[in-house]
Amino acid sequence: MSVKQLGINAKKTLTFLSTVTTEDKNRALYEIASSLRKSKEEIIKANELDLKNGKEAGLGEGLLDRLMLNSERIEAIADGVEEVALLPDACGKTVYEYKKDNGLFIKKITVPIGVIGIIFESRPNVTADAAALCLKSGNAVILRGGKEAINSNTAISECMRNALENAGFPKDVIQLVKDTTRASSNEMMTLNGYLDCLIPRGGKGLIKAVVENSTVPVIETGSGNCHIYVDESANTDMAADIIFNAKTQRISVCNACESLVIHSAVLAEALPKIKAKLDTKNTEIRGDERARAVCPDINAACEEDFYTEYLDYIISVKTVDSLDEAIEHINEHSTGHSEAIITENEKNAERFMQCINSSSVYVNASTRFTDGNEFGLGAEIGISTQKLHARGPMGLEGLTSTKYLIYGDGQTR
Repeated sequence: MSVKQLGINAKKTLTFLSTVTTEDKNRALYEIASSLRKSKEEIIKANELDLKNGKEAGLGEGLLDRLMLNSERIEAIADGVEEVALLPDACGKTVYEYKKDNGLFIKKITVPIGVIGIIFESRPNVTADAAALCLKSGNAVILRGGKEAINSNTAISECMRNALENAGFPKDVIQLVKDTTRASSNEMMTLNGYLDCLIPRGGKGLIKAVVENSTVPVIETGSGNCHIYVDESANTDMAADIIFNAKTQRISVCNACESLVIHSAVLAEALPKIKAKLDTKNTEIRGDERARAVCPDINAACEEDFYTEYLDYIISVKTVDSLDEAIEHINEHSTGHSEAIITENEKNAERFMQCINSSSVYVNASTRFTDGNEFGLGAEIGISTQKLHARGPMGLEGLTSTKYLIYGDGQTR
C-alpha cells in the first residue's frame, strides 16, 4: 500500500476520533496492552528474525540492544501503554476564555493535531509508545520504522490494530509503512494535505535528513550528545557514581552521557576515580592533553570527539578552568538534549541551570532520567530539542494544538 493511501486512510478516521471520549480511548489502550501481552511469543519470534538479520548485517552492540525485545521488555511496553491510559486527557482543556461587550463568548481549547507521521530507526518499542500517545491525544498515526526492525514492528502494529478493532475503533487509527526503502521516507516528508506533523526519532543523520527535506511541518527530536560537568566544588565520589551510571547503564539511548567536562582544580582527584569505574565496563576515554597528563593511558581526543554521540562504550573528556568556560564549551558542542553539573556550590548550580541552553538540565543527578515516563508524562514520543511548540520529553500535551470556539446570538461586525 502506498504512503499516500495510508494518509488517505488516516484522514478518514479523524471525524471518528473527534467524537470519542476519554473513556473510549482508555478502553482501546487497555485492549492494546492486553493484546501485547497475549502476543508475546509471536512478537519475540519476529524480533529474533530481526536480530538474526541485524547480526548478519554487522550491527553494533548498541544498535542490537536497541533492537532486542524479550518478555520483560514487552511487559514494560504493555505497562507503558496502560500508564498512558491513566494520564489525564490532554484534549478538550480550556486554555483561554473571553467575553466581549457585545455578548460574543470566545473560548480556546486543546485539540488533536490530526494525522501524525513518525519516522524512527531500530527501536521497536517506539511503535507501541508512539501509537499509545497518539491515540490518547486523539491523533491518527502513520509509523515508519527502519528495515532492521520491520518484522518486530509489523508484529506489534498488527497486534495493536486488531486491538483497536476489538475496542470499536477503525484499524487505520494506527498504520505502519511496510516499505523500508528511502522512497517511503521521502514520500512521508512531502505528504502535505495528509500528514499534519512529522516527527523523526533516531540518529543525527535521520533527523537532519527529515528537517532539511520535509515540506510537512516537523517537530525535531534530537540526538543526545549529553554532558556532565564536574565542578571544582564537586563531591568526586558522587561524580564518579553518576558518570558511571549515565555512561554505562545503557549505552544505546539518547540520554546516556557522551561527554565529560572537568574543572582543572579537581581533575587529578576526579578523573582517576571516574576512570576506575568506567574501566570495569571497558569504556574508552578520549581526553585532551591535561586529562592525558593525569591518566596517560587514555586516548587522545580530537575536536570531533567533543561533538560526537557515540552510543558506545566511549566518552570524551574536556578540561576547563572555570564554570563559564564549561558553560561555553557545552553550549557550543551540545545537541540541546540533557546536561548535568556535579557541584556542592549552590550559586554555580543555579548559574549552570540558567545558562545551559538544553531541554533538560540537572544538578547532581544522572542524565539517564530524561524520559517521558521518568518525568511523569507516560511513554514519550521523543525528546524534542527545538524551542517551538514542544521541548524536552514530549508527552500528550506536545501532541495537541488549539482552536477557538466562538458563541454568538446574532452579533455582526
